[in-house]
Formats: sequence, C-alpha cells, structure tokens
Amino acid sequence: MAEITITDQNFDQEVLKNDMPVVVDFWAPWCGPCKIVSPTIEALATEYEGKVKVGKLNVDENPQTASTYGVMSIPTIMIFKKGQPVKSMIGAQAKENYKRAIDEVLAS
Repeated sequence: MAEITITDQNFDQEVLKNDMPVVVDFWAPWCGPCKIVSPTIEALATEYEGKVKVGKLNVDENPQTASTYGVMSIPTIMIFKKGQPVKSMIGAQAKENYKRAIDEVLAS
C-alpha cells in the first residue's frame, strides 16, 4: 500500500481517529530534503503495511494542521498513536532512524 495523502480536511479521520499508529510526513514540493526523504517514506509504507499507516501532508496546501502541530521546518516526520503525537523527527534522516522510531512506538 502506498502512503496516503493527508489534508487539513481528512487529518482528524485519517490520523487522530485511526486505530493504528500513523506516520505523517510534513513536506512541500519545493523542499530539497523532502525529495530525498520521500523514497524512504514510501519504502516504510510498504515495509510496515498492516502495522502502521503512512501519509504525506503538503504544508503549503494544508497550513492549518502544520501550524497546529508547530511544524516550522520540513521535512518533519511525526508519529501519532491513539490521536497523540508521540515522536517527531526534523530534517532528512537515515531510514534506520525512522525504523527505530516506528519500532519504539509499536512496542509501547
């Protein structure tokens, strides 16, 4: 399953009310580091299918949600569990860092 597109309009349903942990990639099309991270996020969506939901939120098109969660730099990867942000990683990182964060959330 590919990652889903998250918007201000569907954030509540797709992220906050989801039974599974949700990884949200806050990004923008003009952001170079976001383009670097994108294939990693896509790979994680496939790798963790059935365990976590993975989605991308374009901060230019959905400023309300980005503002609500204090996203000031992109890419920002946030992991939500039971409607709450439990992990946040700013900037492009190695796939292992994202995997470690996801595994910690799944174990908690």
